[in-house]
Amino acid sequence: MGEGWTFIPNPFTFAMERYHIILAYDGTGFVGSQRQASTIPGPGSKNRTVQGELEESLRKLGWKGRTVYLAGRTDTGTHASGQAAAFDLEWSHSLNELQDALNANLPGDIAVCKVTLAAANFQPRFDAVSRRYQYRLFYKNVRDPLRERYAWRVWPPVADLRPLAKLWLGTHDFFAFGSPVKPNGSTVRTVLSADWSSTADEWSFKIEADAFLYHMVRRLVFVQVAVGQGRVRVEDINAALANRTRVLAGLAPAHGLRLVEVRY
Repeated sequence: MGEGWTFIPNPFTFAMERYHIILAYDGTGFVGSQRQASTIPGPGSKNRTVQGELEESLRKLGWKGRTVYLAGRTDTGTHASGQAAAFDLEWSHSLNELQDALNANLPGDIAVCKVTLAAANFQPRFDAVSRRYQYRLFYKNVRDPLRERYAWRVWPPVADLRPLAKLWLGTHDFFAFGSPVKPNGSTVRTVLSADWSSTADEWSFKIEADAFLYHMVRRLVFVQVAVGQGRVRVEDINAALANRTRVLAGLAPAHGLRLVEVRY
Protein backbone atom coordinates (compact mmCIF):
# COMPACT_ATOMS: atom_id res chain seq x y z
CA MET A 1 0.00 0.00 0.00
CA GLY A 2 3.04 2.25 0.43
CA GLU A 3 3.23 5.38 2.53
CA GLY A 4 -0.30 6.50 1.80
CA TRP A 5 -3.36 6.12 -0.40
CA THR A 6 -4.48 9.02 -2.57
CA PHE A 7 -7.81 9.19 -4.36
CA ILE A 8 -7.66 9.16 -8.17
CA PRO A 9 -10.92 10.06 -9.97
CA ASN A 10 -12.46 7.11 -11.81
CA PRO A 11 -14.43 7.53 -15.06
CA PHE A 12 -16.94 4.91 -13.91
CA THR A 13 -19.75 5.62 -11.47
CA PHE A 14 -19.96 3.60 -8.26
CA ALA A 15 -22.87 3.51 -5.89
CA MET A 16 -22.70 5.43 -2.65
CA GLU A 17 -22.58 3.00 0.28
CA ARG A 18 -22.70 3.43 4.04
CA TYR A 19 -19.76 1.85 5.84
CA HIS A 20 -19.57 0.76 9.47
CA ILE A 21 -16.08 0.73 10.95
CA ILE A 22 -14.54 -0.16 14.31
CA LEU A 23 -11.80 2.13 15.60
CA ALA A 24 -9.06 1.75 18.18
CA TYR A 25 -7.13 4.72 19.48
CA ASP A 26 -4.76 5.87 22.16
CA GLY A 27 -6.60 8.86 23.60
CA THR A 28 -3.50 10.53 25.05
CA GLY A 29 -3.01 12.88 22.12
CA PHE A 30 -6.69 13.70 21.52
CA VAL A 31 -8.96 16.28 23.12
CA GLY A 32 -11.76 13.76 22.74
CA SER A 33 -13.46 11.83 19.99
CA GLN A 34 -15.88 14.48 18.74
CA ARG A 35 -14.75 17.11 16.23
CA GLN A 36 -14.76 20.67 17.52
CA ALA A 37 -14.97 24.00 15.71
CA SER A 38 -11.25 24.57 16.31
CA THR A 39 -10.15 21.04 15.37
CA ILE A 40 -6.96 20.89 13.31
CA PRO A 41 -5.87 17.36 12.29
CA GLY A 42 -2.25 16.29 12.51
CA PRO A 43 0.19 14.93 15.12
CA GLY A 44 1.47 18.40 16.06
CA SER A 45 -1.95 19.88 16.72
CA LYS A 46 -2.98 20.59 20.31
CA ASN A 47 -6.68 20.11 19.68
CA ARG A 48 -6.81 16.90 17.66
CA THR A 49 -9.95 14.76 17.73
CA VAL A 50 -10.60 11.21 16.55
CA GLN A 51 -13.42 12.36 14.28
CA GLY A 52 -11.24 15.07 12.75
CA GLU A 53 -8.42 12.64 11.94
CA LEU A 54 -10.82 10.12 10.43
CA GLU A 55 -12.49 12.75 8.25
CA GLU A 56 -9.11 14.00 7.06
CA SER A 57 -8.15 10.44 6.10
CA LEU A 58 -11.42 9.99 4.20
CA ARG A 59 -10.94 13.22 2.23
CA LYS A 60 -7.78 11.73 0.76
CA LEU A 61 -9.98 8.93 -0.59
CA GLY A 62 -12.37 11.32 -2.31
CA TRP A 63 -14.91 11.61 0.49
CA LYS A 64 -17.04 14.74 0.16
CA GLY A 65 -19.32 14.22 3.16
CA ARG A 66 -19.95 16.75 5.90
CA THR A 67 -19.55 14.51 8.93
CA VAL A 68 -18.59 11.06 10.13
CA TYR A 69 -21.05 9.56 12.61
CA LEU A 70 -19.62 8.21 15.88
CA ALA A 71 -21.33 5.81 18.26
CA GLY A 72 -20.36 7.80 21.29
CA ARG A 73 -18.30 10.61 22.68
CA THR A 74 -15.13 9.91 24.67
CA ASP A 75 -13.39 12.44 26.88
CA THR A 76 -9.95 13.97 26.47
CA GLY A 77 -7.42 11.23 27.20
CA THR A 78 -9.91 8.33 27.07
CA HIS A 79 -8.90 5.33 24.96
CA ALA A 80 -10.91 2.95 22.78
CA SER A 81 -10.58 -0.48 21.25
CA GLY A 82 -14.16 -0.69 19.98
CA GLN A 83 -15.41 2.75 18.98
CA ALA A 84 -17.94 2.51 16.14
CA ALA A 85 -18.34 4.99 13.28
CA ALA A 86 -20.18 5.25 9.98
CA PHE A 87 -19.86 7.30 6.79
CA ASP A 88 -21.06 7.34 3.18
CA LEU A 89 -18.49 6.83 0.42
CA GLU A 90 -18.24 5.91 -3.24
CA TRP A 91 -15.59 3.18 -3.20
CA SER A 92 -14.67 0.85 -6.05
CA HIS A 93 -12.43 -1.54 -4.14
CA SER A 94 -12.85 -4.22 -1.48
CA LEU A 95 -13.60 -3.70 2.20
CA ASN A 96 -10.09 -4.84 3.10
CA GLU A 97 -8.63 -2.30 0.70
CA LEU A 98 -10.74 0.43 2.28
CA GLN A 99 -9.42 -0.55 5.71
CA ASP A 100 -5.84 -0.49 4.38
CA ALA A 101 -6.38 2.84 2.66
CA LEU A 102 -7.78 4.48 5.77
CA ASN A 103 -4.98 3.14 7.97
CA ALA A 104 -2.35 4.28 5.47
CA ASN A 105 -3.61 7.85 5.90
CA LEU A 106 -4.32 7.80 9.64
CA PRO A 107 -1.72 8.74 12.28
CA GLY A 108 -0.14 6.05 14.42
CA ASP A 109 -2.36 6.56 17.46
CA ILE A 110 -5.57 5.58 15.66
CA ALA A 111 -6.45 2.53 13.55
CA VAL A 112 -9.42 1.04 11.73
CA CYS A 113 -9.83 -2.53 13.00
CA LYS A 114 -12.79 -3.63 10.89
CA VAL A 115 -14.89 -2.40 7.94
CA THR A 116 -18.34 -3.69 6.98
CA LEU A 117 -21.20 -2.50 4.81
CA ALA A 118 -24.22 -1.12 6.65
CA ALA A 119 -27.80 -0.25 5.86
CA ALA A 120 -28.24 3.18 4.30
CA ASN A 121 -29.99 4.48 7.43
CA PHE A 122 -27.56 2.96 9.96
CA GLN A 123 -26.68 5.38 12.77
CA PRO A 124 -23.98 4.06 15.13
CA ARG A 125 -25.14 6.21 18.04
CA PHE A 126 -28.90 5.77 17.91
CA ASP A 127 -28.96 2.13 16.73
CA ALA A 128 -26.72 0.87 19.54
CA VAL A 129 -28.37 -1.40 22.11
CA SER A 130 -25.51 -1.24 24.63
CA ARG A 131 -21.97 0.01 25.23
CA ARG A 132 -19.22 -1.65 27.23
CA TYR A 133 -16.35 0.10 29.03
CA GLN A 134 -13.32 -1.03 31.01
CA TYR A 135 -11.50 0.96 33.67
CA ARG A 136 -8.04 -0.06 34.94
CA LEU A 137 -6.30 1.04 38.12
CA PHE A 138 -3.40 -0.14 40.24
CA TYR A 139 -2.11 0.76 43.67
CA LYS A 140 1.48 1.86 44.19
CA ASN A 141 3.03 4.53 46.38
CA VAL A 142 5.49 5.81 43.74
CA ARG A 143 5.02 6.83 40.12
CA ASP A 144 5.06 4.15 37.43
CA PRO A 145 5.38 6.05 34.12
CA LEU A 146 5.00 2.97 31.91
CA ARG A 147 1.71 1.90 33.49
CA GLU A 148 0.16 5.28 34.18
CA ARG A 149 -0.56 6.01 30.52
CA TYR A 150 -3.40 3.49 30.59
CA ALA A 151 -4.28 3.00 34.26
CA TRP A 152 -4.96 5.14 37.32
CA ARG A 153 -2.35 4.85 40.09
CA VAL A 154 -4.18 4.79 43.42
CA TRP A 155 -2.70 5.14 46.89
CA PRO A 156 -3.39 4.04 49.60
CA PRO A 157 -4.44 0.54 48.49
CA VAL A 158 -8.10 -0.35 48.15
CA ALA A 159 -10.04 -3.11 49.87
CA ASP A 160 -11.85 -5.77 47.86
CA LEU A 161 -13.91 -3.91 45.23
CA ARG A 162 -15.77 -6.91 43.82
CA PRO A 163 -18.87 -6.69 46.06
CA LEU A 164 -19.45 -3.08 44.97
CA ALA A 165 -20.15 -3.91 41.31
CA LYS A 166 -23.58 -5.37 42.08
CA LEU A 167 -24.74 -1.96 43.38
CA TRP A 168 -25.14 -0.69 39.83
CA LEU A 169 -27.00 -3.60 38.24
CA GLY A 170 -30.49 -2.93 36.92
CA THR A 171 -32.34 0.27 36.14
CA HIS A 172 -31.55 3.27 38.33
CA ASP A 173 -31.61 7.04 38.27
CA PHE A 174 -27.89 7.87 38.02
CA PHE A 175 -28.37 11.60 38.59
CA ALA A 176 -25.69 11.54 41.32
CA PHE A 177 -23.18 9.86 39.04
CA GLY A 178 -23.19 11.77 35.76
CA SER A 179 -24.76 14.45 33.58
CA PRO A 180 -27.51 13.94 30.99
CA VAL A 181 -26.62 13.99 27.31
CA LYS A 182 -29.15 16.76 26.67
CA PRO A 183 -30.21 19.60 28.98
CA ASN A 184 -32.98 18.34 31.27
CA GLY A 185 -32.57 14.88 29.73
CA SER A 186 -33.28 11.64 31.55
CA THR A 187 -30.65 10.33 33.95
CA VAL A 188 -32.20 6.86 34.15
CA ARG A 189 -29.98 4.11 32.74
CA THR A 190 -29.98 0.31 32.80
CA VAL A 191 -26.73 -1.44 33.70
CA LEU A 192 -26.68 -4.90 32.13
CA SER A 193 -23.46 -6.17 33.69
CA ALA A 194 -20.75 -4.89 36.02
CA ASP A 195 -17.82 -6.61 37.69
CA TRP A 196 -14.42 -6.01 39.26
CA SER A 197 -11.49 -8.38 38.75
CA SER A 198 -7.96 -8.21 40.09
CA THR A 199 -4.48 -9.52 39.30
CA ALA A 200 -1.58 -8.72 41.64
CA ASP A 201 -1.84 -4.98 42.36
CA GLU A 202 -4.22 -4.13 39.48
CA TRP A 203 -8.01 -3.84 39.40
CA SER A 204 -10.21 -3.87 36.30
CA PHE A 205 -13.81 -2.63 36.26
CA LYS A 206 -16.00 -3.72 33.34
CA ILE A 207 -19.47 -2.32 32.87
CA GLU A 208 -22.11 -2.57 30.14
CA ALA A 209 -25.27 -0.47 29.96
CA ASP A 210 -27.91 0.54 27.48
CA ALA A 211 -26.36 4.02 27.53
CA PHE A 212 -24.20 6.17 29.81
CA LEU A 213 -24.36 9.66 31.19
CA TYR A 214 -21.42 12.01 30.66
CA HIS A 215 -18.59 11.03 33.02
CA MET A 216 -20.70 8.22 34.47
CA VAL A 217 -18.10 5.43 34.37
CA ARG A 218 -15.34 7.65 35.75
CA ARG A 219 -17.66 8.82 38.53
CA LEU A 220 -18.68 5.26 39.43
CA VAL A 221 -15.04 4.20 39.61
CA PHE A 222 -14.13 7.22 41.75
CA VAL A 223 -16.76 6.55 44.41
CA GLN A 224 -16.02 2.82 44.50
CA VAL A 225 -12.34 3.53 45.10
CA ALA A 226 -13.41 5.93 47.85
CA VAL A 227 -15.37 3.09 49.46
CA GLY A 228 -12.38 0.78 49.06
CA GLN A 229 -10.22 3.35 50.88
CA GLY A 230 -12.76 3.86 53.64
CA ARG A 231 -13.69 7.44 52.69
CA VAL A 232 -17.29 6.67 51.68
CA ARG A 233 -19.78 4.15 53.02
CA VAL A 234 -21.78 1.74 50.89
CA GLU A 235 -24.89 3.18 52.56
CA ASP A 236 -24.00 6.59 51.08
CA ILE A 237 -23.99 5.12 47.57
CA ASN A 238 -27.34 3.42 48.10
CA ALA A 239 -28.78 6.70 49.38
CA ALA A 240 -27.40 8.60 46.37
CA LEU A 241 -29.09 6.16 43.97
CA ALA A 242 -32.38 6.25 45.86
CA ASN A 243 -32.55 9.97 46.57
CA ARG A 244 -30.55 11.55 43.69
CA THR A 245 -28.13 13.06 46.21
CA ARG A 246 -24.48 13.73 45.45
CA VAL A 247 -21.73 11.86 47.24
CA LEU A 248 -18.05 12.92 47.40
CA ALA A 249 -17.33 15.00 44.28
CA GLY A 250 -14.62 13.76 41.92
CA LEU A 251 -13.81 11.75 38.80
CA ALA A 252 -11.37 8.94 38.12
CA PRO A 253 -8.78 10.14 35.57
CA ALA A 254 -9.70 9.68 31.91
CA HIS A 255 -6.55 7.76 30.97
CA GLY A 256 -7.70 4.64 32.85
CA LEU A 257 -10.89 4.37 30.76
CA ARG A 258 -11.37 2.46 27.51
CA LEU A 259 -14.46 2.07 25.30
CA VAL A 260 -14.38 -1.66 24.57
CA GLU A 261 -17.43 -2.36 22.45
CA VAL A 262 -20.65 -0.94 21.04
CA ARG A 263 -23.31 -3.60 20.46
CA TYR A 264 -26.09 -3.57 17.85
